[in-house]
Amino acid sequence: MIKSIKQTLLVLGFLLIPVFANAQMQIGFVQSDRIRAEYEEFKDAESQLQMEYQKVQEEYRLMLTQLDSMNQAFEAQRLMSSPEWRREKEQEVQDAERMIQVFQAQKIGPEGELYRRQAQLEFEILTKVKRAVDKVAATKKFDYIIDGSVALLYGNPTHDLTDDVLFELRKYSLPESSDSK
Repeated sequence: MIKSIKQTLLVLGFLLIPVFANAQMQIGFVQSDRIRAEYEEFKDAESQLQMEYQKVQEEYRLMLTQLDSMNQAFEAQRLMSSPEWRREKEQEVQDAERMIQVFQAQKIGPEGELYRRQAQLEFEILTKVKRAVDKVAATKKFDYIIDGSVALLYGNPTHDLTDDVLFELRKYSLPESSDSK
């Protein structure tokens, strides 16, 4: 039984080889690094993330300055203070250090707000890019579109669809037209 199934599949495979060999496959490519550089939403997202990062850095610097002031005040008064006061101030310094560590983890760490924000923005933009690539592929009847920025050593310029994808993306970015009302 199994032998006859294998034989049938083998014969079927040999019969289909000429069909696939004669089929004309259309393969195109896009330069994703060029799309990233020229598509305005990528630039906007990068500048928005940069502004958010600078804001967080400023908050962090302020916290470090406050901690440094706390340490200096503690050291200046340490010798003339009671053991209770010293323990209290040491605890305050340790609490401030922990707050800074928590702040870093919450804002900048791998699970932090900035990382999540970047992932969210990239996902939204890459979804639009994928939709544009799909539309160009369907319109121009391409079977495959590969990313030429990753591993393409040569591509015939007539198969470069980067401009088409950028055009399609820019159509999405235009303000809502009157047809959608």
